[in-house]
Amino acid sequence: MELLLGLVIFAILVSLGLPKVKGFLGEASVRLYLNKLDKEKYQVFNDVLVPLKNRKASQIDHVVVSPYGIFVIETKYYKGWIYGDSKSKYWTQVIYKRKEKLYNPIWQNYGHIKALQEYLGIENEEFYYSIVSFSNRATLKKVETSGLNTSVTYSSRLVSTIYAYKKVLLTAGQVRHIAEKLEKILNAGGEQKKQHIKKIKDSQRFYQYKINANICPKCGSSLVERKGKYGAFWGCSNYPKCRFVLNNKQANI
Repeated sequence: MELLLGLVIFAILVSLGLPKVKGFLGEASVRLYLNKLDKEKYQVFNDVLVPLKNRKASQIDHVVVSPYGIFVIETKYYKGWIYGDSKSKYWTQVIYKRKEKLYNPIWQNYGHIKALQEYLGIENEEFYYSIVSFSNRATLKKVETSGLNTSVTYSSRLVSTIYAYKKVLLTAGQVRHIAEKLEKILNAGGEQKKQHIKKIKDSQRFYQYKINANICPKCGSSLVERKGKYGAFWGCSNYPKCRFVLNNKQANI
């Protein structure tokens, strides 16, 4: 009875499309796909919180370690059409006639790779492969990558994307050393993760506080209502020096 009730509640949450639930589903689906990798050659680490020297941390969705390199995976559970390239700070999500901006996931994942390089002490960028994984709810319309070790794909194609890299880059000893260091992170306990999540939430609250106060969170100038091709919107008064634009999810002013 309790199991049935839990399934009903979960189904209701899914139907509501709550972000946390969608994120959980996205993470779970990617874990299932990665679980199909050859376990003798590939070791999968999920939800890796990498400690940094400045006492902050970088949270990585998935890391796959193999003789063929270190695969750093950023997962996105968006729907609609996705447009973007490696050089743009923001990508575009289009659902019918509505457009939303999202921070360039290639840039985001590059930050994760730099954090991992610092923690592992392995700086050779040829050893790292960046993969941005979108759910099959999205349609990758115009997505361009110029990075040699960067792939943007669907979660259903993750395994084939990883298997496409055949060049041996790491020795068995190196793979074992990297895996041990990542295991150490996962076994460190939940206190550090709680502190990291608290910092993120505090930062998000301050970010939203500025928006609610009609202040641009990027440069501190005022937010003003402007008119564009698709109607009125809120943006920074310091345009074009600052190109901050308020999206529908942020707009509480």
